[in-house]
Amino acid sequence: MNAIELRPIGTVHSAEKSTDRMSLQGCCAVIEIFPEYAAALEKINENSHLWVLCWFHEARRDVLATSPKRVNPDLPTYGVFALRTPSRPNPIALSLVRLDKVAENRLFVSGLDAVNGTAVLDIKPYYEHDIVFSPRTPEILPLDRQMRKKALEKEAFLHHRESCAGLRIAVRMAQVVQDRWGKLNDDELYVAVTGSACLADVIQGLTRARIANPPRFCFQPSGEIQRSAWRKNDKVISLTWLGDGNLGRMDALPDHELFRIEMS
Repeated sequence: MNAIELRPIGTVHSAEKSTDRMSLQGCCAVIEIFPEYAAALEKINENSHLWVLCWFHEARRDVLATSPKRVNPDLPTYGVFALRTPSRPNPIALSLVRLDKVAENRLFVSGLDAVNGTAVLDIKPYYEHDIVFSPRTPEILPLDRQMRKKALEKEAFLHHRESCAGLRIAVRMAQVVQDRWGKLNDDELYVAVTGSACLADVIQGLTRARIANPPRFCFQPSGEIQRSAWRKNDKVISLTWLGDGNLGRMDALPDHELFRIEMS
């Protein structure tokens, strides 16, 4: 097979210089496109999100199997082609970022998990057909509860596009269930929501539960109550929000002070 030549089209400018300290959720950064490729940015501002392909120059290239220890040291070993680990034969990184601003040959983005000085190989727009609403994936959940919450918050915002009260309540409800049952995108997990449209939208986005094929989700609008009832096999968890007076203190309060929790 003929040799492949890759030429970087830009570089990353980021306040984060250490791969060890890089958040799993990524961070804000500026992608500087080299002048000879500036014409390729024409109309890029018509996109809200981009795929960014980078070359992770600090990653090991001799690793074929590993465990996602930064996420959870108790997880088993996977082949690197079954993970998003930086270590791989060709350390090409694929990151989904939000495009916040375009200024000449600079792209201001958020959610990029590349450190300062990382070479950018290519940029592609994120299209509607890129989404698979309910994919089958392995259960790789962070061991740390706060890390799990941040992942849920990011996923919820990407789906709902508004950081509202309904989103915050839905994320906390989902976390209660995730703590007990694990992965939320599970064909055996069913959820019924009574409450606001925002609550229902976020829970549907986090669970990837459809109303058909298979029917895992149902919604009853209500302005009086915020409740979600979850069922998996023969187990049920019902969570009823105890009042908007707790919204400002959500992060400080335990689950049982936020919800009436009923399990059977």
